[in-house]
Amino acid sequence: MNLSRFLLLLLLTAPLALGQAAHRVDGPNPASRAEALVQSLYTQVVARHPLGIPEGEDMKIFAPFLSKALLHRIDLANACFEDWNRQYPDPNLKPDFGWFESGLFSGDDEQAEPRTSQIERAESEKDGSFRVYVRLTYGSPPVKPWTWQVAAIVVREDGHFAIDDVIYLKEGPEHRRLVDSRLSEYLSAGCDGPRWVGYGNQQNGQEKQR
Repeated sequence: MNLSRFLLLLLLTAPLALGQAAHRVDGPNPASRAEALVQSLYTQVVARHPLGIPEGEDMKIFAPFLSKALLHRIDLANACFEDWNRQYPDPNLKPDFGWFESGLFSGDDEQAEPRTSQIERAESEKDGSFRVYVRLTYGSPPVKPWTWQVAAIVVREDGHFAIDDVIYLKEGPEHRRLVDSRLSEYLSAGCDGPRWVGYGNQQNGQEKQR
């Protein structure tokens, strides 16, 4: 391997290695480590404002933070999106995916472009995971900032922490989100694994399974 190829490989693998080392499970305060992982992720969300499923350089930044299960869901969502394109080749049609123009880690519309993020607390779950609450804001002075909350689910995986899901928390009747929803639900809505089946067919399939 020549020097230039070695340096390129080192550049691509260093962020993943450093991310895993910085957020290993062992240590006196795992809750603080889970919070640090989530804060690092949302620092990138505020800086980069990724819309839809991250691609290219954005995906290289975000992938080391995510669990294998969440990365697999993202792969399935991409495959389902490709299947939708095969079924509906008309370039004038807008893809029927909730995540298409949303911030996967923050929410829809203006929530896709948070200006600040702040960790509020981490709660431990019985299965050893953590729910880390994040307060996000949108807007700049003199306008009063709009704030909302999400909760990142952090799991233990291969000796380090990883983000396995994001909960978009309900905001009450004065806002648009009246119930909690999850990133994992967004990614799979309308899909049967890698196939696009549409929302009605997916609901019928779920009812048959009950």
